[in-house]
Amino acid sequence: MDKLINEFSFGLFFWQLLIFIGLVLLLKKFAWKPILDAINERESSIKDALSSADIARKEIESLNEENQRIIKSARSEREALLKEARNTGSKIIEDAKQEAKDSANQLIKQAQESIESEKRAAIQELKNQVAGIAIQIAEKVLHNELENKEKQNKLIKQLIKETKL
Repeated sequence: MDKLINEFSFGLFFWQLLIFIGLVLLLKKFAWKPILDAINERESSIKDALSSADIARKEIESLNEENQRIIKSARSEREALLKEARNTGSKIIEDAKQEAKDSANQLIKQAQESIESEKRAAIQELKNQVAGIAIQIAEKVLHNELENKEKQNKLIKQLIKETKL
């Protein structure tokens, strides 16, 4: 019986091996290639996805760096614009102060010139009035002095003596 079991086992083993080899050959011919192709395709798509993810990560890092650079540039430009605005404001204020000072000096100069002109006119008018009053006084004095003929002759002779020809 042992011999029969051994022969049966050997026969079973032989047939199982033969079926297994046949199955492997069938799988190799019909199923192995599509399965390997699918596995290779899946592996390739995973590699492509990983590569795309790595490229996307690098692009995101690059964009973040670019964004940081742009933000830094914008901040420095903003600071420069604010500084320029402050300087311009200060210059405008300084120019306005200088213009007001110049304008005030011009007004003072004009006022002084006007005062001087009015002073000269007043002095001239005063001289004219004094001269007019002096002439009136002289007329009255001469009139009183020259009322009689003797006094007139005496005055004329005195003036002739004083006048040198």
